[in-house]
Amino acid sequence: MPGSEAVAYDPAVPKHSVPAPRSLHVRAARVLEGNWTGTSTVPSHGLYPHQWSWDSAFIAIGLRHLSPLRAQTELETLLSGQWEDGRIPHIVFNPSVPLDAYFPSPDFWRSSTAGHAAGAPRTVQTSGIVQPPVHALAAWLVHCADPGLSRARGFLAQVYPRLAAWHRYLLHRRDLGAGSLASVVHPWEQGMDNSPCWDAPLSRITPAPARSFRRADLDHGAPEDRPTDLDYGRYVRLATDYRDAGYADGTSDFAVEDPAFNALLIASEHALARIAQELGATGTARHARAERLTAALIERLWDPAEEMFFCRDVRGGELIRERSVSGLVPLLLPGLPQKITDALVRTLGGAHFGLGDSTRLVPSYDLLGEAFDPHRYWRGPAWFNTSWLVERGLRTHGEQERADALRQAVLDTAGTTDFAEYVDPYTGEACGATGFSWTAALTLDLLHNGPGDDMSPTGIRTFEMSDRGGDRG
Repeated sequence: MPGSEAVAYDPAVPKHSVPAPRSLHVRAARVLEGNWTGTSTVPSHGLYPHQWSWDSAFIAIGLRHLSPLRAQTELETLLSGQWEDGRIPHIVFNPSVPLDAYFPSPDFWRSSTAGHAAGAPRTVQTSGIVQPPVHALAAWLVHCADPGLSRARGFLAQVYPRLAAWHRYLLHRRDLGAGSLASVVHPWEQGMDNSPCWDAPLSRITPAPARSFRRADLDHGAPEDRPTDLDYGRYVRLATDYRDAGYADGTSDFAVEDPAFNALLIASEHALARIAQELGATGTARHARAERLTAALIERLWDPAEEMFFCRDVRGGELIRERSVSGLVPLLLPGLPQKITDALVRTLGGAHFGLGDSTRLVPSYDLLGEAFDPHRYWRGPAWFNTSWLVERGLRTHGEQERADALRQAVLDTAGTTDFAEYVDPYTGEACGATGFSWTAALTLDLLHNGPGDDMSPTGIRTFEMSDRGGDRG
């Protein structure tokens, strides 16, 4: 594939060897244009031919710099697949795509029948699981890109009730550990599908027989870069059991509290507070809830000795002591105590993640971990969306030099890999698909946030600025 050559990190490489910002902007815009279906954006046409939930949130964040209208449409299309119980499904299926183009397909999920009790839509086919709640944050940022258009279309008034219902679902139906945090009931829900964090809780799951499903992902990716057949069999078993239980929560043997999932929920609670204020209500209660959730995140998932947030196995009750990029994403939160942010920055630059030393983008998993693999899906490669989240978090807490370096590394690597899905964290070699939508979208976002910019989209300074009636763009 073009642009998939290995790109070794060399700080001495001259600046003319990487794409200029204008060229990079044009190329990123072409990726998003090519992946646009007319109402939403596919992650990539081959491997991911439908609409994915957290992909669309990240895509909207980038699209707002090209077309705020298209960014609004992206989120509106996704929300058209929302269930009456509030969940936003992780896939909204395109009916024009053949069933065998992706597995699990609509006839596996059977959302309109198996999800009837939970209020699945009848006219749109979806999956039955969810993905991280980036959507309110995306909606707020999309509004800020063109407040006049947003107000004229009633964009926030339309999406706010749906986003509030989504958060209620997570905070009430998914508080499976009774500790105020949302649990995921399938590895695909957290977004980092194949992370070693899931190995221990997944070991309790009897895999579905290999003959009972056909993996369409292997038609587009090397088997050594994808989840194993054993892991995939467990994913299928979990999804089958959840479907056959009518998508009722609390019935699965797999339930995990994840730091990134909950950090994104907290960031989106802050964003919902901003949206409420824009609509003339008060955001005080939502900001207070976000602070309570931050306290619960620290109480349940923070390990001060290891200077890391860990997942918690709700069924077993213990922390899962695997270092993942998920444990760094809480840097996004403006309410983190300084001693925790300082510790996370040390962990980020230390031997386990090596940022700025042995790696330029943030590895998805511990460089020193036994399960580390620089190419296998979420078991080591660096992803652009998680590096974007960490960059935003560094900027939120005043780590401007580190944020600027990570920003430049993301832009350079996106350009030299043709907007790859993910990369080898050491060499920058492209892995997975190229022309990947969230890579292009977040490249655009970083191009519109220059070096030295101390305004994070989730930072408290940004919210204070909007309260004062400053520039919302």
